[in-house]
Amino acid sequence: MLPAAVNFSRPFRNIAPIAIRSLSSTAANMGVQKTVISEGEGPSPKKGDQVTMEYTGWLKTNGQPEEKGKQFDSTTGRGPFRTPIGVGRVIKGWDEGVVTMKLGEKARLDITSDFAYGSQEFPGLIPPNSDLIFEVELKKIN
Repeated sequence: MLPAAVNFSRPFRNIAPIAIRSLSSTAANMGVQKTVISEGEGPSPKKGDQVTMEYTGWLKTNGQPEEKGKQFDSTTGRGPFRTPIGVGRVIKGWDEGVVTMKLGEKARLDITSDFAYGSQEFPGLIPPNSDLIFEVELKKIN
């Protein structure tokens, strides 16, 4: 199962980032970077909490790191995604990024392949060693 981000009605490049935070960095180009699109006002989920998210995921375009490539998944049209967070049920970039979000927050997660699916491939969707972009909205902490 692929993890989660949000499909917004306007392109991301027209949204001024509120905050950019590098969450993990074991090497110069590894980890997850979070850009807040719209601040939340509620609590943050804790490791093990069940969260409800809306999301859209794209491949990151090679050579143009700010540009979204091919969309590979979205909750649009099928309903929110629910999962325990911080316990290895989703990719590492999600486990680390989502626990820093506040309830109601919308954010962009730029995730390197080491924090996504690594050398694993999802034929027709995600090639091996792909960096990913997710737009995510934290809807509920259950």
